[in-house]
Amino acid sequence: MIPDATSHTPASQKAADQDAADQDAAGQTTYAAAGVDVEAGDRAVELMKSAVAQTHNAHVVGGFGGFAGLFDVSWLKDFRKPYLATSTDGVGTKVAIAQALDIHDTIGYDLVGMVVDDIIVCGARPLFMTDYIACGKVVPERIADIVRGIAEACASAGVALVGGETAEHPGLLGVDEYDVAGAATGAVEADDLLGPERVNTGDVLIGLPASGLHSNGYSLVRRIIADAGWALEREVPEFSRALGEEILTPTRVYTGDLAAVLDARPGAVHAMSHVTGGGLSANVARVIPPGTLARMHRSSWEIPPVFTVLGDLGQVPQADRERTWNLGVGMVLAVDPAAAEAVLAALPGSWLLGEVTADDGALAADPYYVQGAKGVDGGAAILLD
Repeated sequence: MIPDATSHTPASQKAADQDAADQDAAGQTTYAAAGVDVEAGDRAVELMKSAVAQTHNAHVVGGFGGFAGLFDVSWLKDFRKPYLATSTDGVGTKVAIAQALDIHDTIGYDLVGMVVDDIIVCGARPLFMTDYIACGKVVPERIADIVRGIAEACASAGVALVGGETAEHPGLLGVDEYDVAGAATGAVEADDLLGPERVNTGDVLIGLPASGLHSNGYSLVRRIIADAGWALEREVPEFSRALGEEILTPTRVYTGDLAAVLDARPGAVHAMSHVTGGGLSANVARVIPPGTLARMHRSSWEIPPVFTVLGDLGQVPQADRERTWNLGVGMVLAVDPAAAEAVLAALPGSWLLGEVTADDGALAADPYYVQGAKGVDGGAAILLD
């Protein structure tokens, strides 16, 4: 593995396949002959160092190059009851689009968004992140592009990138193949924890626009494109650009904007939902209490063309579209109605998506009614015209 875990540094070259590095009875077998290029790993580290360093703040201890990333949390002693929050995720099959187009500096935004925005929704501030890149062959410029995107997204969210690992896996992955994953840790005062316990009937639901598909539903996207025989280079009038450019649009990272709202308006936001796999209703149902219903109105926003074009091209049923893609809504906030105008003003592009009501069961038979999603015994949600 090149370079070492938690540091993106060649301080310790760990074997991706130990057997391949051992000496053979018939002669010496080198690591390079097994397909692992140590020098390429070193070069990748040099190319990424400055981008990673720009995410570091006064809390990062030791800088770049240690075996473990260190972060000073002595300030947590001032919390009455600090909670740590953690999240891990990947980008899924969207990496196949990046590889096909040979564009690698946007996929980092997808990774960071999938991880840190799952932390901010509970009211915690993401503090630091690590990443993992597995590839068939280390191409220094490509690895550096990926990490640069991760670092830029971390900087936009105020998160320190304290380390990572790049692992070269010849024979397991093709020379142009890679996958990425990441994990982050955050902290929140117990009294400031957001969630279903704070949500009340009468709360206003505010939607924040997505930048596009984000990082969910790409297995469906790729199947639609393949079945239709569309090339990624195909110019699509509705997009005013090529298909590949549109579907590679990086995920919007909400953490910085949301942290500012939470700081400026304590108590205004009761819960937040990051709209990822499962679609809008399933993710909103997770963050409201049993006995309540999130009523969201399709007429309150315009669905971006990418969802309509792909949905129509693949003849995807409406129900499948709504439980697979975000349809243009990347984040939902349940807000005290008295603070709704102030929150809307603080988040450009946001809008009134709906409201939280008591669930009397009258809509339970509706095919768009969702309750108890993602294993959570929470409230219910529905999309209404």
